[in-house]
Amino acid sequence: MNKKIALGCLLVFEFLFANAQKSDIAVPSAVQYQWQERERIMFVHFGVATWTGNEYDETGKFDISRLNPSKLNTDQWCEVAKSWGAKEIIFVAKHVGGFCWWPTKTTEYCVRNIPWKNGKGDLMKEVAASCKKYGIKMGVYIYPGDVAYGAGIGSGGKTKDPSLQEAYNKVFRQQLTEVLTNYGEMAEVWFDGNCVVEVGDILKKYASKATIFQSPYASLRWPGTESGKLSYPVWNTVPSGRLKLGLATQYDDTPDGDAWAPLEADAPLYDHYWFWSKEKEKKRKSLEELIDMYYKSVGYGGNLLINSCPDTTGLIVPDDVSLYRAFGAELQKRFEKPVAQLKLPIAINPILHFQKPTAINHIVLEEQYQYGHRIRAYTIEAKVNGKWVEIAKGESVGRKKIEAFKTITTTDIRINVTKNKLAPNWRSVSAYHVSNFEPSVTIQNDPEWKVCGSYDTKTFKNGADTLVLNLDSFITKPGQYEIAMVADVAITGTYIVETYLEFDGENTQQEYLQKTGHSSFNINRTAQIDRNSHTKLTLYMKSDNEVFQNRGVFKIRARR
Repeated sequence: MNKKIALGCLLVFEFLFANAQKSDIAVPSAVQYQWQERERIMFVHFGVATWTGNEYDETGKFDISRLNPSKLNTDQWCEVAKSWGAKEIIFVAKHVGGFCWWPTKTTEYCVRNIPWKNGKGDLMKEVAASCKKYGIKMGVYIYPGDVAYGAGIGSGGKTKDPSLQEAYNKVFRQQLTEVLTNYGEMAEVWFDGNCVVEVGDILKKYASKATIFQSPYASLRWPGTESGKLSYPVWNTVPSGRLKLGLATQYDDTPDGDAWAPLEADAPLYDHYWFWSKEKEKKRKSLEELIDMYYKSVGYGGNLLINSCPDTTGLIVPDDVSLYRAFGAELQKRFEKPVAQLKLPIAINPILHFQKPTAINHIVLEEQYQYGHRIRAYTIEAKVNGKWVEIAKGESVGRKKIEAFKTITTTDIRINVTKNKLAPNWRSVSAYHVSNFEPSVTIQNDPEWKVCGSYDTKTFKNGADTLVLNLDSFITKPGQYEIAMVADVAITGTYIVETYLEFDGENTQQEYLQKTGHSSFNINRTAQIDRNSHTKLTLYMKSDNEVFQNRGVFKIRARR
């Protein structure tokens, strides 16, 4: 691009943000806006845990002479990222065990002392070079703690022994400075679990064009789960006081927050494992699960961060590669070509007109969110057989809201803004038709679903618990009922391993209970119900995640 044109575009961009900032509504910075436009991001977890086959038991004393990824190829990582549309890679340069993938001067527990490239390798350098080659932005995950200093997982860098804190502060500050000054411009800096070491001066000097995940300097937020999904509505704004604590999540959302802090929905490809092992491959998510994650992250206005985990050779394994490619192809097939679209300028209550009756099952809304969350509620109507019929409604729009519904044939689509703050600014309205599409059931915010029980792994003993759901007040007449487990705060890893259904205190045929998904069931109650009738469901639950607390609820509704 001509330098004068590029400079002119930059000045216009900055002018827009400067004017947006003059309103009394929170708006993204230019850096945050650029980050949100990337939409899809790929994590790369590759480290000591890849060789141990475990996740969180790094001691910092692993025999690193075993680390010799003979086929390592960071170009392959970038090709995989591009195959599913990821525009950024976040590389885990240092995890909780303290091993560093760059030749740091702060520790011998680093890439200088492994057989790979005879100790002359620098994986940070190779990742940076490949990202530049493929036109992908680079981010870095550098764990703020280190077990060698007694600052383990969840510590944020706080040492158990206070006498070690000052020494560790110097080490971490130097590590962060090395990473931010030797490998080009970083687009994102990931502090997993907050950062209590003071690094504000370093970030200001060397990472002014990067978004920051967690820490008191955060400009992004963690949703509160590692499911890759958000809860709708999604507001990218929070109270600034909460954001500065370094641990703000989606539960701090409010449309009138004074700080813009978008959500990054992260998820492992293997459920729930971030590092590769042959055994963990059995937990690989399905294409359908990835699509569902996309709809409930990007489709709710956030960004989706999916992990990749190269094996001990340094390559992402073929079955993972195939899944990423299929994911990208499916998204392209669904959303590459709208059957109709409105672009700027767009009326406050836009109408999308079709030349003839047209089958559609998706509407994608986009707001000019550089001016903040102005649209606060809307309805979507379709003209079917000459009559307007409501087909969807929502609250937040932001960067993108995907509305998916059963296929209809229509001549017009009308969007009605029913609540707003300041004048609404639409960016685009698009209609799509996806072949053989059936919309998934939305449980979290559907008023027909009622809470019938809750769980919290805090009360589990030895990773297990038994939950009894008394369903008498919910199953009040014969019919079929749906029950689903809905995460509230959940790092995936909580399961229902066995169930037992009882009617009226009697031994019941378990065929009346049908499993319909990973954590959902149908109950068929065929007998009449009176005041002496009882329905009880016993759930035997297990959690294989000992690090984080999981909690959530069970919901029930009569099947439609």
